[in-house]
Amino acid sequence: MTGPARMRSLLGATALVSSLVALRQPALAQAANGTVELETIEVQGTARRPVDTPEGTTGYVVTRERAGTKTDTPAVAVPQSSTTVTRQELNDRDVQTLGQALNYTPGVTTGAFGYDPRFDSFFVRGFDVTYTGLYRDGLRLGGGTFSIPKTEPYGLQSITVLRGPASGLYGLGSPGGIVDSVTKRPPASPFGELQLQLGSYDRRQVNFDLGGPVAGNDQFSYRVTGLLRNSDTFQPGGKDDRTYIAPAVTWRPDGDTSLTVMAEHLTSLNTGNASYYNDATAPTAREKLTRIYSNDPAFGNLSQEQYRIEYAFEKRVNDWLTLRQNFRYYHVDSDLKYTEVDTVDLDAGTAGRSTGQLVDNFGIVTIDNQAELRAALGPVASTSLFGIDYSHQSFTEARGFGTAPDLDLVHPNYGAQAIYAPTLDRLTRQSLDDLGLYVQEQTRLGGFLLTLNGREDIVRQDSADTTSGVQRPRDSAFTGRAALTYLFANGVAPYVSYATEFAPQLGVDAAGRTFAPTTGDQKEVGVKYDVPGARTLLTAALFDISQDNVLRTDPDNLTFQLATGQVESKGLELEATTNPVDGLNLTAAYSHLDAVITRGDADTTGKQFSGIPRDSVSVFAKYTMQPGSVLAGLGFGGGVRFVGESYGDDQNTFRNTASTLFDAVVDYDAGQLDRSLAGLHAQVNANNLFDRFVVSCQTGYCYRGEPRQVIGSLVYRF
Repeated sequence: MTGPARMRSLLGATALVSSLVALRQPALAQAANGTVELETIEVQGTARRPVDTPEGTTGYVVTRERAGTKTDTPAVAVPQSSTTVTRQELNDRDVQTLGQALNYTPGVTTGAFGYDPRFDSFFVRGFDVTYTGLYRDGLRLGGGTFSIPKTEPYGLQSITVLRGPASGLYGLGSPGGIVDSVTKRPPASPFGELQLQLGSYDRRQVNFDLGGPVAGNDQFSYRVTGLLRNSDTFQPGGKDDRTYIAPAVTWRPDGDTSLTVMAEHLTSLNTGNASYYNDATAPTAREKLTRIYSNDPAFGNLSQEQYRIEYAFEKRVNDWLTLRQNFRYYHVDSDLKYTEVDTVDLDAGTAGRSTGQLVDNFGIVTIDNQAELRAALGPVASTSLFGIDYSHQSFTEARGFGTAPDLDLVHPNYGAQAIYAPTLDRLTRQSLDDLGLYVQEQTRLGGFLLTLNGREDIVRQDSADTTSGVQRPRDSAFTGRAALTYLFANGVAPYVSYATEFAPQLGVDAAGRTFAPTTGDQKEVGVKYDVPGARTLLTAALFDISQDNVLRTDPDNLTFQLATGQVESKGLELEATTNPVDGLNLTAAYSHLDAVITRGDADTTGKQFSGIPRDSVSVFAKYTMQPGSVLAGLGFGGGVRFVGESYGDDQNTFRNTASTLFDAVVDYDAGQLDRSLAGLHAQVNANNLFDRFVVSCQTGYCYRGEPRQVIGSLVYRF
């Protein structure tokens, strides 16, 4: 077996096997005469609001967002389907990974690769977003093979999923959409939080979050967020350790100017291979996934260190012009050591094994410059956005493959034998430069809102490998979005939009020609309803995405690929978030996806994408007893996640069975019992409450889902 073949199950888990004012945007309101006017949205408060609660957010409900337009826009005025997971929801569910944070988001498939704490890896509308769709504070994250920046949820203010192509604003990307995580910012008032957590598999964790104005100088405010975790996993010798520290400082010399500088340092230690040996001859997914764990703690961990420095600058020049500049440098070093079970001899009671090591380094510099102009001429209101951004990504990888002593299946001897590191004899170097110029126009006349944006990207890649030689492809493309929304005075906003996508691809065909970039487009029609006075947002969307130049096997040269494939994803998404009364928050979602390989290999053309369920339903709700009640301060809630059937391989020869998982939370605000305990909060969360055994297969390889995990937290806020 060749080195790349040994990596098959590993790479599966990284998805490589599947190829109008600047600070306050006007919102719509109904005047006494029934016409539509512009006013500033007022925040509808609740009894308690987390410190990271931006304007337009109540509990789980978000009525304003930036991701869909790069401007502060009412959610109903964004002509594209999107979901924002708020800090309140992240707290209530005590999420530990980015994927876990999106478990209740429509259109997102988080469990295709089973349990794997190494990466933030998932699909949106049937398309992988691991390398091309993850963003932080509006800037692309990117990543190398195994040097993928991890996102620590405790360091986030919110997460927004913008579904569908977003290249017209953000450049190179996935046709499924983008996932933009927003970093916690320094608060305007003093705030402090300390958390102690204990959980399943000897999980021990300390979190802290401190911030507020700098004493003696009200122009400056600060924040320091961090955690320290030591944890095992249910896998033999598996670790899920992490350290995280993220300081931030904001300078506001006047009411029109702000500069926030943010930094981060994160280290993590995880298992090197989260897979189990697969029996390719078995007929069903459950039978294919054996209980033989592939990795070995003697040689099997992924250690990663990453750091970033970034700033966000904004200057409101006057009533009609605002300037912004966002900059970030991100660097990731990772060292992956893994052991892999390749063959099983049940008669002899042994398993043949191999090893691999990959040492990756990834860095990305990104800068985005924006000018936002707001103007009005009679009944016409206009918000224009002009931008130019640039990013440079660099990646190096040294890798090698070797052998390991056999595993004793009768008396599993994980960690008991010496396993030596292979020689790193293969080297890859890659870089990518992208210059993008973009413009967006939002024009409002009465109830009509026309949104147009276009972008030109100029991309240069440079790739050198000891086995495939040197490539220097250059690509350019124009992408954009055209959309029309009608904003009724009662909060209903139907829309129709068309958007395009573009992303380059590394590699060459049998003739040595570089691959053409993937291109795609989406047609979407939907409706959003911000229910007046009800703190409720309802959305529905129908979409049709087509992607061209997808890599497929060359029928005349089976060891090479051609960029001639095509895939299509159609579907329906429904979502409701509501905070109908103080203390009650609920989010519910339904997704129907029909993701098909319309042109692929001979045995996959016309087949469904593997690992993508056709139907999924999720509901999560939490209620906290309010002051005046005998049980004031007691909170309880839970969620149910139904994941429908899907195919386990792209040939559609076997299926993943449907699964239903339950989550639960109970918490208590001790300050409601006694004033001397104000700020003390206890919480217990359980994911996969009934410990359901889930098997998910994608492109023919099967993975085990995460078993039940219980985490207890003692929180003190001051």
